Amino acid sequence: MIIDQAVYRGGNRIDCGDLRAELADLREHDDGFLWVGLKDPTADEFSIIATEFGLHPLAVEDALAGGQRPKFEVYDGMAFLVMRTLRYIEATSDIETGELMVFVGDRFVVTVRRGEPTPLETVRAALEHDPRLLEKGPVAVIYSVMDAVVDKYLAIDEELSDDVLAIEHQVFTPSVTTDVSDIYELKRELLEARWAAQPLIEPTRRLVASSFVDEGFAPFFRDVLDHLELVSEHIETYDRLLSDVLSAYLSQVGVQQNNDMRKISAWVAIATVPTMLAGIYGTNFHSVPELEASVHFGGRGGGYEFYYGYYLMIAVLATIGVLLWRAFKKSGWL
Repeated sequence: MIIDQAVYRGGNRIDCGDLRAELADLREHDDGFLWVGLKDPTADEFSIIATEFGLHPLAVEDALAGGQRPKFEVYDGMAFLVMRTLRYIEATSDIETGELMVFVGDRFVVTVRRGEPTPLETVRAALEHDPRLLEKGPVAVIYSVMDAVVDKYLAIDEELSDDVLAIEHQVFTPSVTTDVSDIYELKRELLEARWAAQPLIEPTRRLVASSFVDEGFAPFFRDVLDHLELVSEHIETYDRLLSDVLSAYLSQVGVQQNNDMRKISAWVAIATVPTMLAGIYGTNFHSVPELEASVHFGGRGGGYEFYYGYYLMIAVLATIGVLLWRAFKKSGWL
């Protein structure tokens, strides 16, 4: 649907009537331009706009289909710019993606926004409070829209930096439990940001070199380009750092599992000796010499017989267990 539409002459806003009549008047007097803003238009709604402004069929098809890669195209004197918009959701640390398309032609600008990220009401309001910039015409709208989108990238860049540092702190702090899914989810958010910022670099370069940007405005677009390249470089750095953190985390898990297995193996080895001996003496032999081992106390006509085989067996088992425990402890297995 149409969110806002207005005519701008001399840097001032004028209420807009019939689109075709207003556009014809602007072209006749060679003064000002018309800006129409739409959000999530239906095919019928957009077909009316496309007919009124004579938009190129390929650009119209892209605008209706959505899901386009960032790009800048020129069709018969009309420029078509596609950008991805981003919004950082603080509660879940997720990045929501939207889409923004800008059509620029003879005395008109049409902006089409899909999704909630980067609303343009603030951009339009800021431009209307800066008549000197608005006097520059449609190029001022393109710059302001791109600047707002890329400024959002910079803000999300800072949020992603904080999230990466938090994950790094978790992984390398022994007392903090880390869920590997948190690392994968953050890498997924980085991918969303990369798909928005990185592909927009080349279209921005083409826009700066096009006839739609004069020499006076070129430095402003180059500033936007610098910010785009900065965000792209940061995202690449964050992604590499997260990959290293993930490798370190998996290595820590492997080391911990190895330590656990060594401890289990050591305790199993300690338990094996008494189990083996108990198994031997638990068999049903008719006679086992150690079971008959005894010492006689007292005289020939009296006294008693002390059978020490059982106690000797327990002492041997305890001694072997303690020796094995000390050996494993010294080697670091326990």
